Amino acid sequence: MPKMKTNSSSKKRFSITGTGKITRKNAYKSHILTKMSTKRKRNLGHTSMVSAADMGNVKRMLAIGK
Repeated sequence: MPKMKTNSSSKKRFSITGTGKITRKNAYKSHILTKMSTKRKRNLGHTSMVSAADMGNVKRMLAIGK
């Protein structure tokens, strides 16, 4: 059986921590930022973890063994 291919767009969007968790960037930070408060824009700049419900799909796209 051939190896599983990694989804190229996913490897640019997600990264894996040392403990095996997957981090992602927050949405709503690309344009039309004038109406947002500075605090909201600053907090959207941080990374967050992928939820448990999406973890299986993301691991499959990154070709990571469960």
